[in-house]
Amino acid sequence: MAEGAARVTEAITAGPGLALCAYLTAGYPDPAAFREILPALAAAADVVEIGVPFTDPMADGLTIQRASQVALDYGVTLGSILTLLAETPLDAPVLLMGYYNPFLAYGLERLAESMTETGTTGLIVPDLPLEESGDLFHTLETRGLALVRLVAPTTPPARMRVLAESSRGFVYAVNATGTTGKAADFDEATLDYLDRVSSVSPIPVLAGFGIRDRSQVATLSGHVDGVVVGSALIEEIDRGGDPAAFIAGLRPEAAGQ
Repeated sequence: MAEGAARVTEAITAGPGLALCAYLTAGYPDPAAFREILPALAAAADVVEIGVPFTDPMADGLTIQRASQVALDYGVTLGSILTLLAETPLDAPVLLMGYYNPFLAYGLERLAESMTETGTTGLIVPDLPLEESGDLFHTLETRGLALVRLVAPTTPPARMRVLAESSRGFVYAVNATGTTGKAADFDEATLDYLDRVSSVSPIPVLAGFGIRDRSQVATLSGHVDGVVVGSALIEEIDRGGDPAAFIAGLRPEAAGQ
């Protein structure tokens, strides 16, 4: 089996259309339901991103903030997430998305060892600047694990290139400034920005923040390699819907089914 970062890249590029990365906060809507949802979600998506609940999720909008608080109230921790992953074989590669403090408190070497043991392929850490990420990057890199870098429309071209070249697994292209949850407007300026990210990235690019429906996914075809869907998925769960069916239905080819 390929190492973690390579598994993520392979999963994104394996299919004919845009890859789907499904985000769900660990332990949401409750730990028992999350345990049941996770395998189905991993069967429907190409990559799964599990949110590590945190008290100050500064990159996230109200939907994910609320999900994070619910998970914290249930006592979900980084350790309990890794234990669950050790017990739950999944079809898709899994990344943890979280803020740096819990990872640092857990211990970077210990975290990398636990990720390797549980088959977790990498991390997304939105509050960790490039200049301060050396310790984590090298700890993961020595084990073939991914540290996914984020870029935004405000990222200068030279910095965008450096971030893309040092990212592993994929590059996370944030669609707009601000927090998650607001529906994205893929106007000409946004598509041009995504094209610029793709032009400098040696690995796949996934667009995230505000992906809500199949038409948006179709619009992004040819501009990026995949999309990340989070807030819309959580809201589908809140409505009592089938999260795996929701993810599968975002694929443009699903329109003809």
